[in-house]
Amino acid sequence: MKILLVAALAGTPALLSSCVHKELCFDHEPHAPKSEVTIEAEYEREWQYTYEGGTDWEAYSGWRQDFGMTYDSLRPEIPSGLRVVVYNSDGTNNMLNIAPEGETVRMIPGEHSMLFYNNDTEYIVFDDMQSFVSARATTRTRTRSSYMGNPFAEEEYNENTVNAPDMLYGNYEESYVAELTMEPDIMPVTMHPLVFTYLVRYEFSHGLEYVALARGALSGMAESVWLNSGHTSEEPATILYDCTIEDFGTQALVRSFGVPDFPNEHYSVKAPHTYALNLEVRLRNGNIKSFDFDVTDQVALQPQGGVIIVDGIEISDEEGWSGGSGFDVDIDDWGEYEDVEIPF
Repeated sequence: MKILLVAALAGTPALLSSCVHKELCFDHEPHAPKSEVTIEAEYEREWQYTYEGGTDWEAYSGWRQDFGMTYDSLRPEIPSGLRVVVYNSDGTNNMLNIAPEGETVRMIPGEHSMLFYNNDTEYIVFDDMQSFVSARATTRTRTRSSYMGNPFAEEEYNENTVNAPDMLYGNYEESYVAELTMEPDIMPVTMHPLVFTYLVRYEFSHGLEYVALARGALSGMAESVWLNSGHTSEEPATILYDCTIEDFGTQALVRSFGVPDFPNEHYSVKAPHTYALNLEVRLRNGNIKSFDFDVTDQVALQPQGGVIIVDGIEISDEEGWSGGSGFDVDIDDWGEYEDVEIPF
């Protein structure tokens, strides 16, 4: 799949389908001219984009055999709702929640800028929404007492640790002029992905049978994304997540805004950031063991989703049997995560 970088994206609406705000309702007569637009939304359900030098995973012949799932099974679903934010020429803005496929809504006549994004997220935090120039999406802080950073991560950044973001689609209309007409104007809107998925595989060469629980961390990913352009912030963050145990090792599907400062005309396979992976396992004897990996070469070629694989992971028989309680552990033995809501 060849990629066209998506530029315009998400926002906070200023339309109304009913007369909640008087200033948005101009005439209640059924045959009078109205300033209406019918938004018709469709969704680009991509979980990753392929760039030059990277593997075209959609065309990869061994996908299902190697990964035990179909490529299409990772495509994000259509959301349950769409939010429109309308920025008016007088500096005010309005917000409207409509059906995911769109609706007919009324607007104040005149020129507007409009942001679109899905409104069914849990961990996404929307900041600086008063202006379409500054509007951005980030995610909530998540801390893990046992995670002390990754030695392969860049020392100059003291990365925040965060939850993986929910699926986020977006689009942006820089200029739309609403006019009084007898019939609603039609506005087709293609919702582009702003969040992408990494299939992360930790492949064991020995000792998987000793693993009871597993969780991971992916460092160096973008902390936020601007909704009007799809450009990610320069600040990196570390995404914390849980893993499943498979017959080859452990695995996770990790959502991310992608790499920092992207798209960027100076971006190349020699990316300016370092990307690092962590795996923490709880053994059946109660002990905890941690592994760190430098995955810069892999992520640099996959700035917006893809597959990350580390292999050769070993737990010795001595580590698996010695010390600890000798009893199987359950999920409660990890201890609690501390989730801190980022202020709006």
